[in-house]
Amino acid sequence: MKKLLVVMGVTLAAASVWAQQDTTPVEPMDQTPIFRVNVVSRTTKAVNYRHRGGSTTVDLKGTSLMPQAGGKAKVDSKQGRLEINAGFTHLEPATKFGSEYLTYVLWAVTPEGRPVNLGEVLLDQEGRAELHVTSDLQAFGLIVTAEPYFAVTRPSDLVVEENIVRQQTQGWEESIDARFDMLEGGQYTIDLKAQQLPSATGSPKTPLDLLEARNAVAIAKAAGAAQYAGDSVAKAEDFLARAEDYLRRKQGRTPIGTVSRGATQMAEDARVLTLQKKQAEKVAAEKRAIEERAEKARAEAQAAAEREAQAKAQAEEDARRRQQAEADRAAAEQAKAEAERMKAEAEAARAAALAEQQKAEAEAGKARLAAEQAERQKEEAIRQKEEMRARLLNQLNQVLETKDTIRGLVVSMPDVLFDTGQYTLKSAARERLARVAGIVTAYPELKFEIEGHTDSIGRDDFNQSLSEKRAATVRDYLVDAGVSINNVVERGFGKTRPIADNSSPAGRKLNRRVEMIVSGDVIGTKIGSDAEADGTKVIPPQPTPASVPLPRY
Repeated sequence: MKKLLVVMGVTLAAASVWAQQDTTPVEPMDQTPIFRVNVVSRTTKAVNYRHRGGSTTVDLKGTSLMPQAGGKAKVDSKQGRLEINAGFTHLEPATKFGSEYLTYVLWAVTPEGRPVNLGEVLLDQEGRAELHVTSDLQAFGLIVTAEPYFAVTRPSDLVVEENIVRQQTQGWEESIDARFDMLEGGQYTIDLKAQQLPSATGSPKTPLDLLEARNAVAIAKAAGAAQYAGDSVAKAEDFLARAEDYLRRKQGRTPIGTVSRGATQMAEDARVLTLQKKQAEKVAAEKRAIEERAEKARAEAQAAAEREAQAKAQAEEDARRRQQAEADRAAAEQAKAEAERMKAEAEAARAAALAEQQKAEAEAGKARLAAEQAERQKEEAIRQKEEMRARLLNQLNQVLETKDTIRGLVVSMPDVLFDTGQYTLKSAARERLARVAGIVTAYPELKFEIEGHTDSIGRDDFNQSLSEKRAATVRDYLVDAGVSINNVVERGFGKTRPIADNSSPAGRKLNRRVEMIVSGDVIGTKIGSDAEADGTKVIPPQPTPASVPLPRY
């Protein structure tokens, strides 16, 4: 019987299509890493190797991406399976297409366009490789693609070899009815705008299996597998962590490869499951949208029926009312003459009442406008005072510590501005008071109360005198700087109004102070006479310790 010889090859629209693809950028969604999903459709022929058809051979030829590549594949058709023994030569490292590509995969493409991963093509130092696999397929074409890891489930568009049928090849030709899809740029390549695959920065000494595992886990997580397939991702990460540990402890290629390939396969399963669940969500959403539209249509139809029923009832009610109106018209005609007379009288009364009402409304309007204007003026005055108070507080705070109280703005001057036990101002104190004076003289209506305080150390009469003199020194400086003497008062309280405990040096330091209370109606506050009006806690005077022989100020 004459053998049926067939020629199977990949039909290309143009030779350069395999080498160069126009990549349309895809915008990121939800600010997360995404996959490029531009689909590239290919067409090819398939060979039916016949059940128990014996052995036959096809050649493997490099595409325009790698013309020097070659090889052949021997196909043995046996009961229930096909054995494929493929050899490859002159293959360059997959990384020539990008750091994300680590290996090659041999694919069988069925006549229906379904790609099946037959296995990883591992190169030796000479660019050669062998692959011995079995398949339950009977009719298929063979291609080799560059991939980021061995466990991928869809081929990339980087086809480096395809089968070429010899004249002696046994079988018969079957057309692939459906075009099989590849994903342009690689379905398994993370968008580089978001991040790089781990293999891009891996050490050259890292085993290939481990690099592939790192890529697979990263790609699965970028696809959203942590959300949709969390258990599988966790297992893949556990495998990967064990592989990394084996690498650190130099356990050898076999244990590293075992757990690495486990991580790769588990990550790919998680990625595929994620895509399936996302598709299911999309279908469910579309189904819900259809149901919602149907429900909306039903509701609108029901509403239309109700409106029609209401319209019919309204028409019947209108007819009844017309009949009643006809009956009432005769009676209305009889009352018309009387109504006309009463109308004239009512019009006159209404005109008088309207004139009186308009007069009252005009007067009420004037009163209301006057009240509103007065209220606005009051609010504006309060606002201006609050703004002036805030501005003054900010200005004073830039010179000395100032706080806002119900007594007014309290400017605190620590005792470091005076010589110890003296009431003369230091040069630094004069500079600060000069700045304070420059601020407050811009507000001539302000009132100032200068209060001097000491701690409890020393004689009461000395403390009282020192507090009065320090307050007077500040008053005189302000008056000399241009503040009206009529707006400034000073008082000394000695040790009678401490704000801290005099039993510690820190407390006594706080009690030795001069305070200037800035107030006045112009900022909404008048000076009060109550020392505790601002809510500040006043510490009762403490008895002078007998062990302290000299005062300290």
